[in-house]
Amino acid sequence: MVPALTPPLPDPATAPRAARRTPPLLAAVLLVVSLAYPALVYVAFGHVGPRWIALLLVVLALARAWVTRESFWLVAAALAAVLAGASALGDRWGPLKLYPALVNLVMFGLFAMSLWRGPSVVERLARLRETNFPPAAIAYTRRVTQVWCGFFVVNGLIAVATALWASDAAWALYNGLLSYVAMGALMGGEWLVRRRVRARIAAVDAARGGASHG
Repeated sequence: MVPALTPPLPDPATAPRAARRTPPLLAAVLLVVSLAYPALVYVAFGHVGPRWIALLLVVLALARAWVTRESFWLVAAALAAVLAGASALGDRWGPLKLYPALVNLVMFGLFAMSLWRGPSVVERLARLRETNFPPAAIAYTRRVTQVWCGFFVVNGLIAVATALWASDAAWALYNGLLSYVAMGALMGGEWLVRRRVRARIAAVDAARGGASHG
């Protein structure tokens, strides 16, 4: 599950203004509840009816859509409402366990759409911090976005498998812990690769500058 580890993805020109409108307390609560969703569902088994967790799911999805102000998360909120409605009407936990897979599906759509329309999600995020962005950096951020697309596909399929065929404990363990560990490992690996890419780009720029002066 990846609801809160991926930051909002506004256009760089409007990012500061959007950030100022987001209440910090709401952002913090949303982060905690999003990360804890699988654990909350697991704890609720046998103690709280699925209708109450379904209500929590709808509130969580709507709050994320409001905080991020991204149309993709509005779609996610609508799909989450469908899952919540199916759970509430049937008084079943199954639809609620599919929510992590839904989040991965939405994230895949967001990243994949950015590859098609441009600029890529990773490039948009990088430009919020970097002023110098050569063509090599654009190509690199596009490749990283493609890697994340693959991650969301694999992570989403595992989330579906754990929801349909694994035990409740295994579902909560993977979606509430192991998927975050995998995401952290990917982020850490990308950070190490990024340092090497930056050094290579800087060396190429330095060589070109020396050649031009020569």
